[in-house]
Amino acid sequence: MDRRTFLIGASAALAGCDRLGDASRRFLSGVGLYEAAPVVLRPGMAQGHALRDAAQWPQPDGELHTDVAILGSGAAGLSAAWLLARAGMRDFIVIDGPEFGGNTAAGRFGDLGFPRGAHYLPLPSVESTHMREMLADVGVIEQDPFSVRPRFDERIIVHAPEERHFRNGRWHDGLLPTDGLDDGEREQHARFFARISELRDARGNDGRKAFTIPIALASRDPKWMALDTRTFRQWLLDEGFSSPTLHAYADYCCRDDYGAGHDVVSAWAGLHYFASRGGHAQNAADGAVLTWPDGLHGLVSKLIARVDRLTGRSDWHRPGMALRLDESREGVDVLCTGVADAHGMPRTMRLRARRVICAMPLHVAARLTPLARFGFDPARHLPPHAAWLVSSFDLRGFPAEAPGVPLAWDNVVHGSRALGYVVATHQLIRQAPPARTVFTAYCPVDGAALGQAAAPATIRRWLAEASPAELMDHAVTDLREVYGRGFWRHTDKVEITARGHAMASPLPGFLANAGAVALRGVDGPIQFAHADLSGLSVFEEAAWWGTRAAARIVG
Repeated sequence: MDRRTFLIGASAALAGCDRLGDASRRFLSGVGLYEAAPVVLRPGMAQGHALRDAAQWPQPDGELHTDVAILGSGAAGLSAAWLLARAGMRDFIVIDGPEFGGNTAAGRFGDLGFPRGAHYLPLPSVESTHMREMLADVGVIEQDPFSVRPRFDERIIVHAPEERHFRNGRWHDGLLPTDGLDDGEREQHARFFARISELRDARGNDGRKAFTIPIALASRDPKWMALDTRTFRQWLLDEGFSSPTLHAYADYCCRDDYGAGHDVVSAWAGLHYFASRGGHAQNAADGAVLTWPDGLHGLVSKLIARVDRLTGRSDWHRPGMALRLDESREGVDVLCTGVADAHGMPRTMRLRARRVICAMPLHVAARLTPLARFGFDPARHLPPHAAWLVSSFDLRGFPAEAPGVPLAWDNVVHGSRALGYVVATHQLIRQAPPARTVFTAYCPVDGAALGQAAAPATIRRWLAEASPAELMDHAVTDLREVYGRGFWRHTDKVEITARGHAMASPLPGFLANAGAVALRGVDGPIQFAHADLSGLSVFEEAAWWGTRAAARIVG
């Protein structure tokens, strides 16, 4: 790669999006006429391909020294920065990576924020002390952070109605159908949740809970580990759960958190989704979740403000992307790009640090430095990742609703291959509905969604090459089912975020990933911190590894 090609490519990549078409112009797709062409974002895609394909990089024309460099500004990287700042450290830098916030990123339509990724946080369990400490420090927990039932900021607890599902032309309360079921299905539902209640308190022969967040604290008892040898669907069948509605619900939950269906997800991970979420609150029902209009970016914004105050500076994170890591006698040399020169063109820079926290997905880290020396073989140990579309629609008013339960925060079509949509203005307390709102729809992209059996590489290639019309057809899967053509009378703008490696999918055997276990224990000039170390992509897991890495540095 020559310098000119690199600079042009990097400049386009850092823009972060392809503005494909005028958002006010109609355009035709394979399933009909749309009233607004989308802005399509593919964060990290061009940069990742450059890392994969580049034989060499331009020589650095600048140098910067810091005590600690954190590479990546997702949940793990920002959690590490927060803990360093709380410990009194000031000499650290976060290199943002291709997208600030990663899966907690957000966008805006005017004064309305919306998520481009993760959009909620369950009440933290007693074991999640790292999350309770963080939430208390930024003001989300207002009282008794380490009691069984802390008090949370009322504005952040999801307001009722929290969730509903669309089935047989009507909206129903909750996500699991209860209407029109025979006695057999009702009995299976009751028995399933009774079993989950037992598993929440189950412990192994090592005294640890069977299912916890973070999973690093879960029991390693072979009795429970054996659940990782089969799929969640198979476990349900083995336990006598054949209810179609229960299977559809379990499949939805797995695709929601793991990007893969219950027919391929580990039974341990499927049960973990239900049994590990044992958080309580003084002022919220069990099972409540926390959210902001722009999803978890609301929490990220609080973390950023807190680090600003603790350090007395706002330049502790900066745009750029790590290209290569090399250990030296003094620590670690990081070759970075993304810092623009006076003409607005990206340039490379050498960052010299005593310690580095590599807070990026492992498939990216493997391009920066050989991981085999840490006991990680990318060919065998990289976790599979699911592809996603996160699509937001700027609406004038609200489309007409089908009968049944009114509009909720989370709205799901039962049995759909998509995952429904959330409403950005749901948390705003007003006497009348707002004049504008944003619906954000979630859609994992897999072989079933594309109508064919497809390998992950094929799916990611489609995601990179798909036209705006093809992406829109997937993005509106549930909105089309619920609202029909009437939805477009309210739509002014559309933004689609395509993520080729959106989240790790915990398939059977993921707990025994020796490479991930090896990286967890690395404690040298380079450390690793990312949800990939857990094998599943949730904020609490990423935050655990970020705070663990920072805690090692501060002792």
